[in-house]
Amino acid sequence: MSKRRSLTEAQCVSLAQKLLRERLCHQKLPDRPLALDSQYKHLLELLRRTAVHGESNSVLIVGPRGSGKTMLLGCVLRELMSLKEAQKNVLLVELNGLLQTDDKIALKEITRQLHLENVVGDKVFGSFAENLAFLLEALKKGDKSSSRPVVFVLDEFDLFAHHKNQTLLYNLLDVSQSAQTPVAVLGLTCRLDVLELLEKRVKSRFSHRQIHLFSSLSFAQYVDAVRSQLSLPPDFPDPKFSDAWNHSVTKLCEEKSVEEILRRHFNSSKDFRSLHSLLFLSVSRVSVSHSTLHEADLLEASRLISADSKAIILHGLSILELCLIIAMKHLNDTYDGEPFNFQMVHNEFKKFIQRKSHSIHKFEKPVVMKAFEHLLQLELVRPVDSGVCKVQREYQLMRLMLEHGQVMEALQRYPQCPTDVKQWALSAFA
Repeated sequence: MSKRRSLTEAQCVSLAQKLLRERLCHQKLPDRPLALDSQYKHLLELLRRTAVHGESNSVLIVGPRGSGKTMLLGCVLRELMSLKEAQKNVLLVELNGLLQTDDKIALKEITRQLHLENVVGDKVFGSFAENLAFLLEALKKGDKSSSRPVVFVLDEFDLFAHHKNQTLLYNLLDVSQSAQTPVAVLGLTCRLDVLELLEKRVKSRFSHRQIHLFSSLSFAQYVDAVRSQLSLPPDFPDPKFSDAWNHSVTKLCEEKSVEEILRRHFNSSKDFRSLHSLLFLSVSRVSVSHSTLHEADLLEASRLISADSKAIILHGLSILELCLIIAMKHLNDTYDGEPFNFQMVHNEFKKFIQRKSHSIHKFEKPVVMKAFEHLLQLELVRPVDSGVCKVQREYQLMRLMLEHGQVMEALQRYPQCPTDVKQWALSAFA
């Protein structure tokens, strides 16, 4: 009996983790975007006018990365497609500036998404506008009533502005201005100056309608969002487990230490992407023997997220490489951050070896050079002159890409670090 109950509990934990992971990995859209009600209504109304009344529109959704531009658009499109008039009528074309790097590729992608490859066939078009006009003409219904509305979503909109002559943007916005085909052009960008990138002829055809997404979340709303993100839905198969889980989440959010972690994250970044990363790491620690979330899970997740990647790299260096980092730190202190070369670092290291020859092995110069090159590969050291210079490798000027504090912290945590090396790092003179 107990075995059966523990198996059921294991299934509950597994199912809870699956649900929360889906939610935190953005595989499922929320019911309504949080703190974006006015933007949601505005965008939905615009697209509804295109889908139902055949009215062309163009709009830019502007906001920093992680502010919820794609999520807002996803929620609006889901609502739009639930309308009876839009279900079988509206066509969606999604383009991304990172993938469609020029207009030719973009046009092929539009043709593919509209399922018009057979219609186009081997036809040769004189211009981009002619090709696009043909594609939109092909979407007209059998009766002459109207054309099918097309919603164009241009993600990374600013990258399309770098295309030659901005032909794609010009033609899409030109169609949206004319009364020939109902078209909605939606641009998503994180650049506030995006309109400055547009040519005069493109700008004149744009409606200058912009929806800005700037987080106005208060800390109380942020904590509520954490609670709702971690809570299990009411339709969870096991109500007893669900109630116990939701009660533990509510108690967790009231803990003083948890509130401090959340406030630290809130002050550094209000976007939900970084919050979801934190919660995802916490949820990953849940298991059958550890079936609810504890403050230790959030503390550990916070430590992992805020861990210094460069300091972690330092833990994996050899003693010789660590000595070279300390030599560079001393050179930085002595010459007030001026660039140095390998020869200077080697001289500094040699002075230390002469003083402490009993505790540190003497390395040949080529071995030291190899260790220095490894630091260069790890990007802990960077050449000052990135251009091709004809200076010998030993004399090429470099900069250390680490702060004083990072080096000292890494030394404290370095496993079995020789005492002489630690003392050398702490000494004011080399």
